[in-house]
Amino acid sequence: MEEEKDLQPLNNEEVMERLKMLPGWELTENKIIKTFEFPNFSDAVFMLTHLAPYCNKIDHHPDIIINYKKITFELTRYSIGGKLTERDFTVAKKIESLFQRFFIL
Repeated sequence: MEEEKDLQPLNNEEVMERLKMLPGWELTENKIIKTFEFPNFSDAVFMLTHLAPYCNKIDHHPDIIINYKKITFELTRYSIGGKLTERDFTVAKKIESLFQRFFIL
């Protein structure tokens, strides 16, 4: 079975180029990470309920840390040894899109 192109590891240059298009996301230990703050806990959970179906559909799930009304998303591809892929950036863009849609006026 041919491996999907968006699951191939990105090199450091490719990662840095993609990070330029995602303000606030940081590269730490082969993960891209960003913390979002929401008006309250219920809104934070609302965000996750809208993100989960998308992550299930494309079979790529972030590590999620919830601290009251803050959520930290960490993305990497464990199935290829904890390296970054195009799909990590696809999920990061979806997170940004949902946050902008629901929480930025």
